[in-house]
Amino acid sequence: MSLIPSFFGNSRSSIFDPSWGPFNDFPFPSSISSLSSQLPQETSAFVNTRVDWKETPEAHEFKADLPGLKKEEVKVGIEDDRVLQISGERNIEKEDKNNTWHRVERSSGKFSRRFRLPENVKMDQIKASMENGVLTVTVPKPDVKKPDIKAVEISG
Repeated sequence: MSLIPSFFGNSRSSIFDPSWGPFNDFPFPSSISSLSSQLPQETSAFVNTRVDWKETPEAHEFKADLPGLKKEEVKVGIEDDRVLQISGERNIEKEDKNNTWHRVERSSGKFSRRFRLPENVKMDQIKASMENGVLTVTVPKPDVKKPDIKAVEISG
């Protein structure tokens, strides 16, 4: 008799069984296990939409991981003058009566992320592109004009 499987409550399971997992039979407190049922379905995708915001000398760059989405399913817009909004929807895969689902972990539903842009941006030159499930939004900054410095001769 193996110590590991009996510790998790099922003496017939084996750690070599692909369906075996260390938390399958582990009794979680009801407050933790019911947490996912308390969240609305559409917020699950919102929570999982990760966005990086990087500022370079030339622009602000936003990168969002949106695996499995086409560019037609994503919207990028500006609202209230300087608020960048990235939104879209992941659709639930259609259920087929002949299939048996064992696990559903990929999120679905609507998502929306908003970012207040700083004042030093060119709002009319924002560009967005999508490649390999990564949305990149580039918000250019105005050119900083360096002051002309004229040498003045020092007399003595």
